Amino acid sequence: MSAAFKQHLIDPAVCIRCNTCEATCPVGAVTHDSNNYVVDPMKCKFCMDCVSPCPTGSINHFVQVTKLFSLEEQFSWNELPSQEFGVGIAENSVTTIEALDDDAVALLEDAHKGSGGRVKAPASASQPRINLFTRAHPAEATVTGNFRLTAENASSDIRHIIIDFGKTSFPVLEGQSIGIVVPGTDANGRPHKLRLFSIASPRDGERPNTNNLSLTVKRVAEKQSNGTVIRGLASNYVCDLKQGDNVQVVGPFGSTFLMPDDPEADILMICTGTGAAPFRAFTERRRRSMPNSKGKLYLFFGARSPLELPYFGPLQKVPKALLDQELVFSRLPGKPKEYVQDRLRARSSDIAPLLTRATTYIYMCGLRGMEEGVEASLADICSSAGFDWNEIRAHLRETGRFHVETY
Repeated sequence: MSAAFKQHLIDPAVCIRCNTCEATCPVGAVTHDSNNYVVDPMKCKFCMDCVSPCPTGSINHFVQVTKLFSLEEQFSWNELPSQEFGVGIAENSVTTIEALDDDAVALLEDAHKGSGGRVKAPASASQPRINLFTRAHPAEATVTGNFRLTAENASSDIRHIIIDFGKTSFPVLEGQSIGIVVPGTDANGRPHKLRLFSIASPRDGERPNTNNLSLTVKRVAEKQSNGTVIRGLASNYVCDLKQGDNVQVVGPFGSTFLMPDDPEADILMICTGTGAAPFRAFTERRRRSMPNSKGKLYLFFGARSPLELPYFGPLQKVPKALLDQELVFSRLPGKPKEYVQDRLRARSSDIAPLLTRATTYIYMCGLRGMEEGVEASLADICSSAGFDWNEIRAHLRETGRFHVETY
């Protein structure tokens, strides 16, 4: 090899096309077509800003090549090239950095430390395992349960899916996600893209000490103006799984949206719909491992009505000593619309002291449209109490205590 060039690549087999990398890149090096998200080698400065926010780790591939891969080549890929070139692509490089030079290693480690305001995990969180199983080598699991969580007459069909890994070790933490492989190919003959689902059970399983996990999945079906209904491929595949069906699983994914293992941690959880999945895992973890903890759990959970709210029945049985919960509904007959941000404001006397407490962690999960309203409500609460929300949020992020996962 006469000369080696460092190049940043995105693994198309793992990427879920969420646009986080393109939105994050400060120099416009990340772009996409109808097939792939790719990195322009002529623009990339290896700043690593895109690494930490990526939910799957697909962005974390840095290699040395004798000839740079063009954008056209990257757009055509269904998976990273298998042949070796230069020092080659490190196998499972989303969890390794063998192909990086010393400067890039330092930058990557810095990114994962959360410097410069980047997202990082809580200091007390357990060390997550990432990308143990890939699209090329998925884990084989079996469906052991599929239960509808919303009423039969509700407009939303939300399911609680339990999958068992048998003798295969698949370690997860609360807040992580898994990828489900949908069988078959798309209209272009390519394998269907992965879909990520948040884990709804704690690390020791749906039942304590079982090698399984659960998911909270909403069936997606959108009615078009012409009357036709477009069904979401992955969500309907998972919602239609039956007991005994086999499913291929990739992951786990996620290294920052993790639960603190500190019994003194006060955890404020704000969610809508299936965004409740990680918070169910958080609550069960606290109930099982730290039932008498000093820290408190606060849940602000929004839905259209009780019929549309997953886990509504079980939530009624959770003692307030464990979970201080506010169930907020926007479509109750005869009542004005109310959203989670409205209830946060109504509880401002309780929320304001939390925002400046060193033990407080804030998590937001659910529809992306909720972010602006929640941020505005927190800003109002801070303003009324004489605080600056922007300063508090920056400090929370820097200390691994503010996390947002919306879709």
